[in-house]
Amino acid sequence: MRVISASRRTDIPAFYIDWFMNCLRKGYVRWANPFSKAIYEVSLQPEDVSVIVFWSKNYKPLLPYLDELDSKGYRAVFHFTINGLPHLFEPRIPDTSEMIECAKVLARRYGPESVLWRYDPIVISNITDKNYHIAHFQKLCAALEGSVKQCFFSFVCFYSKVQRNMEALARRTGIECHDIPKEDKIALATDLAEIAENHGIEMRSCCGDYLVGGRIKKAHCVDADLLRKLFPDRIFDLAERPTRKECGCFESTDIGAYNTCMHGCVYCYANANPASAERSYKRHDPESDILKSF
Repeated sequence: MRVISASRRTDIPAFYIDWFMNCLRKGYVRWANPFSKAIYEVSLQPEDVSVIVFWSKNYKPLLPYLDELDSKGYRAVFHFTINGLPHLFEPRIPDTSEMIECAKVLARRYGPESVLWRYDPIVISNITDKNYHIAHFQKLCAALEGSVKQCFFSFVCFYSKVQRNMEALARRTGIECHDIPKEDKIALATDLAEIAENHGIEMRSCCGDYLVGGRIKKAHCVDADLLRKLFPDRIFDLAERPTRKECGCFESTDIGAYNTCMHGCVYCYANANPASAERSYKRHDPESDILKSF
């Protein structure tokens, strides 16, 4: 039995849910290794899937399919990124209040431990400084209290493609994003963790071990211990399989593809540029057994 990741590389629930459900009905999916380009096939038969780890910023398109997933015996957890940043940073994310209500729907159905909130990444700019994040995070924690138990977070990574997008944003709007010293990140994370704790939420640092300590735990976004706790009838004999430095994830099979997400977030590392994602989205075939970038 495999853990299926759907997906770190793109937002399947938001943009490719018809494709995903078609693959489930076929009982298999093919996926391409993003580095070697080798194609692999993996079974999606319910008896071969221990759990589906979903990742999304908008689960509304998935909601109509939950009855079908449950009736076929699939188990799932839901990483739900709710940043609520100004629209210029996340131009195609639905209204934050809608996403909070969506998280509550999932929590009522599957329990708050199955809804894994991501305040990720933390973007520091001349309009989203430390005070902004403290005030904004307080509001989100209050709204999500009782619906989530964990909050996964990191600070934005300035990969070259991210830097290009942020420089383009600065030219268009005058909004400048910047990195901050580690000690300032630790101070902000400590403040956020205190706020989260007051609302019954535990903070988990994703790929940032220097932030771990006190109220902040190391993130295991694919977490064998959590999966065993939620689904004790499934076998989770998983090895640790980090995807990058200081990642705490256990092994999973990711079926997504880079350069396919349409959200257009300026901090995105999964797209080379918005045009490539738009091209892939327009050309994708919901009846295909593989998600491709073009």
